[in-house]
Amino acid sequence: MKFFDADGPLMQGLSKMADLMILDLIALVCCIPIVTIGASMTALYYMALKIVRNEEVYIVKGFFKSFKQNFRQATIIWLIQIVAMVILGLDAYIMYANPETKPHVIMQVLFMATTLLGGCTFLFIYPVLSKFDNTIARTFKNTFIMAIMQMPKILLMAVMWALPVIIAVFFIQVFPLVVLFGLSLPALGCAKLYNKFFKRMEDQMIARAIAAGEIPADPGSEDEHIFSDEVIPAVENSQNQRNSQNN
Repeated sequence: MKFFDADGPLMQGLSKMADLMILDLIALVCCIPIVTIGASMTALYYMALKIVRNEEVYIVKGFFKSFKQNFRQATIIWLIQIVAMVILGLDAYIMYANPETKPHVIMQVLFMATTLLGGCTFLFIYPVLSKFDNTIARTFKNTFIMAIMQMPKILLMAVMWALPVIIAVFFIQVFPLVVLFGLSLPALGCAKLYNKFFKRMEDQMIARAIAAGEIPADPGSEDEHIFSDEVIPAVENSQNQRNSQNN
């Protein structure tokens, strides 16, 4: 295989960069109305996972497919997230605005724990929503459990999302690159982190559905693997498997 062939590493790399740039710009534009940020992030994660899995992707078509499919739930979740951030912000202001009335250490620990768990849940909820079809309440519950299980990876995800902001603030010269890849690259890195975890759950749920006769033994290559109300059992099975391996 020659280096400059259409299937060579150079052309494949350039093609992936072009896909990421297009994905980034679409997601950025769809975030501009503010209220659509949740749906945009869900579609961004949906496409990032497909890229990580080397599935055939049509960036624009796939993005807006997920955007439309998850718009209602993603928007409600985003609005809930805004309310939660406002409440936490007000709590922090009340607790620390007056240095003379320092809150009790137990209150500080509870506040930090709530902020950490809430932040991890809201950071991970859009990848979960992009892949698993549930009610909003069930999505929150499942994501909360998965966030605890995947805490180190989610903290690394937070670092990935913080890096473009830090680079844009302190290295203004590369700001155009942040605009072109500041959303798609972190989403791609995050998808690499949770890909195996998601795949393990998907395989378990496919096996359960086949055993129950809900889907054929060969669901076909076009199956999107979107499931309803089965994430919790799969999460529990995944955790039991991990505990068995550790023992």
